[in-house]
Amino acid sequence: MKMIPSRFKSGTLGALALASSLGFAAQVQAGAAFVHLFEWKWNDVAAECEDFLGPKGFEAVQISPPNEHIVHDTWWARYQPVSYKLNSRSGTEQELRNMIERCHAAGVKIYADLVFNQTAVWGDGGTGTAGTRWTPRNHPGLYGFKDYHNSGFDISASDYANDAHRVWIGKLTGLPDLNTGSDYVRQKIADYVNKLKEMGVDGFRIDASKHIAPGDVQAILEKAGKPWAFLEVIGANGEASALQPPNYTHLGLVTEFKYGTDVAANFRGQIKYLRTLGKGWGLLPSDRALVFIDNHDRERGHGGGGNLTYKDGPTYNLANVFMLAFPYGYPKVHSGYKFDNTDAGPPGDADCEKNRGKWACQHRWGNIANMVSFRNHTIEAWSVDNWWDNGNNAIAFGRGDKGFVVINNDTGDLNETLSTGLPPGEYCNILAADKECSGGIITIDGNGRAHFELSGKSAAAIHGGARP
Repeated sequence: MKMIPSRFKSGTLGALALASSLGFAAQVQAGAAFVHLFEWKWNDVAAECEDFLGPKGFEAVQISPPNEHIVHDTWWARYQPVSYKLNSRSGTEQELRNMIERCHAAGVKIYADLVFNQTAVWGDGGTGTAGTRWTPRNHPGLYGFKDYHNSGFDISASDYANDAHRVWIGKLTGLPDLNTGSDYVRQKIADYVNKLKEMGVDGFRIDASKHIAPGDVQAILEKAGKPWAFLEVIGANGEASALQPPNYTHLGLVTEFKYGTDVAANFRGQIKYLRTLGKGWGLLPSDRALVFIDNHDRERGHGGGGNLTYKDGPTYNLANVFMLAFPYGYPKVHSGYKFDNTDAGPPGDADCEKNRGKWACQHRWGNIANMVSFRNHTIEAWSVDNWWDNGNNAIAFGRGDKGFVVINNDTGDLNETLSTGLPPGEYCNILAADKECSGGIITIDGNGRAHFELSGKSAAAIHGGARP
């Protein structure tokens, strides 16, 4: 038996309870925070696990779909599957295996993106990244015409509003829709998932879950041994209730897209209102929500807009600080590449040291990276304490007696003495430099109070795990 790094045993109590209540695999629970290395190659992911993600305390890394896909220079080529062979733009099957082993050795889990609502259609056929010849609805040795819904219609706006069944059997942007109600199709997908599990993949993202009937998703997961998974379900006002996120939460965590737009709206307005962020805002219960400031779709304006992105600079940075400090949901940090063309594929190798001009590398931004340790240290103090705000765009709050954060979204300076709830002594301001304890020191007096001086659009954070 392979030894499991001790960090793999951590996780939120709420996520564990949810997994147990559902009967899905509880040995892999949602932890403190993970990162999506969007369109990174397997060798680059492995190196990043060893050099950065593991040392910084990231729970897991989400990887792009590992299966064979169409040959095309857009990012969405990865979402047009040709087969379940494990040769993709990110690398070979052997490189995938090596990456999983190296990331595990660094204490980082692997979450794979699964695409099984649809198969490829681009160009009416061709050769995939593993050399497989295909045409629409004809994938030799895998799927043929009978394995699709063959409904003949593209999903329309009125379908989303009035007819969930048509959404579940219709074509999403013209893509052939697999008949996920078929036992044969379910087994083929489950075989693919099981192979990834055998290779060591720890969890899964299920793409386009809203376009698959919940009963079909459940049947596939059951055939695959009930792995830990989270589901992409984009909630939208005016759509049929059967398509909304709460209709999928019995299957696992669900992407809470409204979280990112709500946080963005407040960081563009007044962040003082964020004190009550949660279910009362129309969001999912915390233990069922997977949250993010942006993702690969939303940073391109796809699937709706309104999110902050890397192009928003300091405001985006502060929003991620808030996400990692605030006790709601399982947070995912997005990290991708820079672009002007929203269809553009990845610009070569992902190297945050040598190729930073092309890759945004948001997970390496000092404030975002160091806040992962804050979340790890405060994970059991699931409360907001000692809240303070200036009535506008500066806030501060504690997490029990474990940590305290100050966020100044104003453009002017902040000078305040605040009650932190932490024991007296010296603490490292983990957001003052790239290395947690290489910047300023914050001293807490015998009454639990400390003085904070911040310039505009900056933050400070202290916790009991980072002391000089």
